[in-house]
Amino acid sequence: QLQASGGGAVQTGDSLRLSCAASGRTFSSYAMAWFRQVPGKEREFVASISWNGLGTYYADFVKGRFAISRENAKNTVYLQMNSLKLEDTAVYYCAACRTNYPCTGPEYWGQGTLVTVSS
Repeated sequence: QLQASGGGAVQTGDSLRLSCAASGRTFSSYAMAWFRQVPGKEREFVASISWNGLGTYYADFVKGRFAISRENAKNTVYLQMNSLKLEDTAVYYCAACRTNYPCTGPEYWGQGTLVTVSS
């Protein structure tokens, strides 16, 4: 129901935009979020956006570099990632919360998309 895409291999300092397309239900009334996970480590919260896009919330390690946005008409959420660092390498997951914002404990998860940053 949540399909993430846009991952790939980039170099430090590059930009990348991830997309998360929802299908099967309308997520326009849900808060949305991005998480990431490095193999061997716990999944961590990256960013969240309120259902109407007016509220955004970020983990400290991405503030000023990443931007979350959404287009409810397209049932799609984005994560614009700028000034990528080696430590941003991870599998990125989109997620949805029916009622909670920030969406730090999602009820719905998408599959991940791999982002690899190299020097």
